[in-house]
Formats: sequence, C-alpha cells, structure tokens
Amino acid sequence: MDAERILWIDDEIELLKPHLIFLRSKGYEVDTATNGHDALERIEHHRYDLIFLDENMPGMGGLEALGKIKALRAALPVVMVTKSEEEHLMESAIGAQISDYLIKPVNPNQLLHSLKKNLQARKLVDAHTEQGYQQEFRQLAMDMAQVSDFEAWTELYRRLVRWDLELERLGDGAMREIFDAQKQEANLLFRRFIERNYAEWIQDGAQAPDLSHTLLQRNWLPDIGGGGPRFLVVIDNMRYDQWKVIEPEIGELFRVESEKMYSSILPTATQYARNSLFAGLMPLAIKNKYPQWWIDEQDDESKNQFEGALFQEWLKRNGKGELKVAYHKVVQLAYGRKLVDNFKDFLRSDVVVIVYNFVDMLSHAKTEMEVIKELADNDKSYRSLTRSWFLNSPLYELLRKMSEIGADVALTTDHGTINVQEPVKVAGERNLNSNLRYKVGRNLGYEEKDVVVFKKPEAIQLPVPMPGSHFLFAREADFFAYPNNYNHYVKYYRNTYQHGGISMEEMLIPFVRLKGKG
Repeated sequence: MDAERILWIDDEIELLKPHLIFLRSKGYEVDTATNGHDALERIEHHRYDLIFLDENMPGMGGLEALGKIKALRAALPVVMVTKSEEEHLMESAIGAQISDYLIKPVNPNQLLHSLKKNLQARKLVDAHTEQGYQQEFRQLAMDMAQVSDFEAWTELYRRLVRWDLELERLGDGAMREIFDAQKQEANLLFRRFIERNYAEWIQDGAQAPDLSHTLLQRNWLPDIGGGGPRFLVVIDNMRYDQWKVIEPEIGELFRVESEKMYSSILPTATQYARNSLFAGLMPLAIKNKYPQWWIDEQDDESKNQFEGALFQEWLKRNGKGELKVAYHKVVQLAYGRKLVDNFKDFLRSDVVVIVYNFVDMLSHAKTEMEVIKELADNDKSYRSLTRSWFLNSPLYELLRKMSEIGADVALTTDHGTINVQEPVKVAGERNLNSNLRYKVGRNLGYEEKDVVVFKKPEAIQLPVPMPGSHFLFAREADFFAYPNNYNHYVKYYRNTYQHGGISMEEMLIPFVRLKGKG
C-alpha cells in the first residue's frame, strides 16, 4: 500500500523541519511549497491525500489559495494552520470547506491527530462498524428466535435497518453477505409470525396492532379540528429504511415528536392498503358499505379514485364531518409545483391531505426503464435515489412551508416494497390479476409449500372478484411467474421492487408526527 502523501504550504517552511522529520518518521511522504502558486502547480501534477496550508503568506494568502485548491481538487482535505484566532478568519475558512483548523505553534501530536482524523477516520469508523455488527450478530440471531409479538418485531426490524444503513458504507462484501443472510432469515420468521397471527388480528381488532384501517382512528383522529390546519402526508410505497434516509433532512425543518411502525394490511398493495387507510375500514367492509367506491381486480378503472370520498365518510362516522378538508393526490410534477405556489389556500382548511405518488411511480419505473434499473440496482442505491428525489421534489418545498407556519404534520405511507429474487410458478385463468406478489382467483395452480394461501378471503376481510376465489401471497423475496414464457418473465422481473406480499419491508412501515419549527 502506498504511503499517504502530504503537501505542506508555508512561507516559513524552513522553521518547520522538525515537524517534517516527525511526519516522515511516521511513514508519511511530505512535499513542501513556500507560496500558493508553487503549491497549485504541484497539486495539479501530483496526487496528494492532504494539504497543510498556512493562512498568512505574502502574495497569495491562505484563503485565496484555499479557494483555488478546492477548484482544482474539491474533495482534497485541507488543514488550515495559522497564528490568528480571529473569528472571521475561522468562519471564512470553514465556509470554504476546510477539514481542520490548527493554531500555531502546533505540536507533533496535534499534527498526527489531524492526519488520523482526516485520513484514517473512515477506516476507523468502518472497523468499528464491522466489529459492532459482529458483536450484535449473535444477539440478533437469539432475539429473532424468540420474537413473539408485533412490538418486538418492529424493534427487531429497527435494529436490522440501522445495521443495514451502517454496513452500506463498508466495502467488505463478506460482511454484507452475512447481514443479507440474517435479514433473509428474519423475513422467513416474520412471515411465519404473520401466518400464525394475521387472521386473528383481523377478526379481533382490539388485540391487534395498528393496521391500515385503524391507524388514523387510534393515532390521529383525536388531534384534528381546531387550531389551524392539520396536515396528513402519505408518501405512497415508502419503506421504513427510505424514511430513515430522508429523516435528517426533515429534521432540519421539523421536530420529530414521535415515530412508530404500523402494519399494512394484506395485500400490501395500494388498492387495498391505501383505501383502508382513508376509509378506516377493511376492503370487504368498504365494498359492502360503499359499493359505488370499490373497484374490483378485473375492472380496468383506477382502483384508488375515491380515496377523498372515503376519507370524508370516515370523518362523518367519527363526528368530524363539519371539518373543511383539502384532499390532493400528486401524480405529476407540475401539480406538485402548483400546490407549492398555492400553499396559502391550505390555511383556509381544517385538514389537508396530500398523497404523493412519486415513490410508487419510481419503484414501478425501475421495472420498466433500464436507466432506473441501473440507478436502483439494490437497496442502497434505491435509498439514495429516494433521498435525491425528495430533496429536489415539490414535496420538500411543501414540507418547508408547513414548517414555516409551525404546522402539525402526520407523515406516513400505505405499504413498502421488496426487491424480489426468487420466482414461484403460479397458473390461473386468463383474467388472473397481474400483481407479482399476490394473486386472487379461482382454479389457481401452485405448490402450497411455496406460498401463503387464504382459501377463505372473508376471514381476513377481503372481497373476491367471483365466488370460489382465494388469495395467494408471495413469501419473503419471492415473486409469481407464469409457466408460459417462464424464463423471459423471470429475467425481466428479477431484482425489481414489488409489493403485495408478506415481508418486513412491505408490512412494517412508518407513522411519524412532526411539529414545524416556525
């Protein structure tokens, strides 16, 4: 491995010979320059890992040289060395993205500490992260085997997501493989937990965790009405890990007053989960109570065109029908920008609901577009793409405006997604629904060991398109493929993000309460 190379720029470099000798004895290569012009020429023609830069030099001063260095090598760490402790100099240097600031006279230990902090910090953090996960691995395995209730599963999933985000910085493929295998094991155990408990949750709601149809009733209803508009923002198809990567940006605008996870109902698909979220009812109850607003699987119409009406009915059933509601669904960029421009209109409402469909569109675009497939090839890149979209979206601007008025905001989603890997053959009639993670219909052909099946959908409050139909759900990271043209189908859909089945990523999703900082 090559020695790390340093350039020290100081017009009194002869006085620093003891420091240069010390650094070279520690294994560093050290070049010198006595003015900014010579230094820039060296930087242009040689690779350096770090620069020590004197602030007070004749001719081109340190701050001017710093700007030119950053123009040449933006990522190159620069440590400013100066006799001055004046605040405005520190502010100027920090604003120009220095990596450290040392006051003369410096001693060898200060230099060594600064070098380790700037050149070895990443290695030290990576080593600490790897060691931490190795210690946690055994505890996670033990805890996974003993999890017996929903709250324990949400806590375990939080820990897995935290380690997922920590480990993504490591280049160690072996450690990544160990973690991925542990997460797969967790999803298998979670699926078995859902198989044992889900039907009972639906039949005995009092003992169930927060589900799509009970979330707002239990966690939001008591707070709405009076005191200015209350905002409900639903980012469609947002996983818990995606929330965690945008949380720091939201934390700049809001105080995060609470964060919890609830469970999406099955299927973890927009037609079912989001309609239930807004209606406060399970899908079968929606179809029975409001048949004009339920669209069956075989129909070509949009399955979520009546969310606003279902939400208004939910408010009426709960004695809040007098509230003035603004409901907006954003499926196009131009409409999102229009809401930003007309934000003041929201101030005349008691409740403002904004459904943002972009994450859902992004996940489906990954299936259809090769460019998106490459940009979101795995969970790490999918999270990165989500964060980049969020920071450049009208939604970010809307949230900023909500924060400026000190608004109360509930932020949530309807279901998550999972990157599917393993195909499972399913055959059915010609009108079988197209979703890759769940199927509903009659005369389905499948291996029972490969699926989760509910042969009596009414037991989990799901409507069926025709008598005798039953529901199949994909397990863990599986996806359903038709026997006809099987190989092409598998190649096309493997490693895409889908939803509708049973996994932690799809079912364990965030509900967050925010308070604008004003």
